[in-house]
Amino acid sequence: MQIQRAIINISMPPAMAKRIKKLAKEENRTKSELLRQAFRSYEFDRDWAKIRAWGEETARRMGIETEEDVERIAG
Repeated sequence: MQIQRAIINISMPPAMAKRIKKLAKEENRTKSELLRQAFRSYEFDRDWAKIRAWGEETARRMGIETEEDVERIAG
């Protein structure tokens, strides 16, 4: 079964394009593979940032400031 792909054209400074090409070659990957991984890492980081923000807001609402507060609330 063949995987379908969408082609996306992007622009970037020449120096960045050169670094991407060099890094892909060093890692024996295609530029597309390298950029797909970069996007997955970006998504992962963004999702964790949302989770951290939710946790910080929840801690503020519940008055949690220390690990002792967590233990007190957890019972």
